[in-house]
Amino acid sequence: MAGSEEKQSKAKEPKAKETRAKEPKAKETKAKEPKAKASGGGKKKEVKKETGLGLSHKKDENFGEWYSEVVVNGEMIEYYDISGCYIIRPWAMSIWETMQSFFDPEIKKMKIQNCYFPLFVSPTVLQKETDHIEGFAPEVAWVTKSGESDLEVPIAIRPTSETVMYPYYSKWIRGHRDLPLKLNQWCNVVRWEFSNPTPFIRLVFIDMLISDILYSI
Repeated sequence: MAGSEEKQSKAKEPKAKETRAKEPKAKETKAKEPKAKASGGGKKKEVKKETGLGLSHKKDENFGEWYSEVVVNGEMIEYYDISGCYIIRPWAMSIWETMQSFFDPEIKKMKIQNCYFPLFVSPTVLQKETDHIEGFAPEVAWVTKSGESDLEVPIAIRPTSETVMYPYYSKWIRGHRDLPLKLNQWCNVVRWEFSNPTPFIRLVFIDMLISDILYSI
């Protein structure tokens, strides 16, 4: 009897080996894990595209499109419905204010006084500065109507500050005692820029600093 029980127990051993042979199936389930990670990584890429912070153009390949994306995505400007005009957003305006707050005290240290001249220029005054405005005469903007009525004399919008300022210096300077005359104007000028307008570089409406100092010789 004892001998027959030993034979039966030995006969059962192969069954234990068969159960061990099933272990590789568990390994196969582990091999599927990278697929789950791949799907998770794909979702993150989609979120990045939705933010709109990336640039689709490279500087070396297309500078114009790249520059446009930088100033728009950087929230510096927004395009307006008139070519050459742009909405200056707070981020860009703060840069201008920082520059102005630095230069204005430095100008005052030089005893230069701030003033402001009108935006409009009469044709008579503009003609006196023909040599000065010759290069951008085609870009001068003119006001020809008031409401539905035509103006008797068209009025130009200053293309540069000198055209407005210089004619009046002769009224204020009567002799050497009136010199030096040191004036500065924080203002804007208008030049109807038709060829390739670019934000902050080539545009219609320009904010600028004009300083004139007149000395006796």
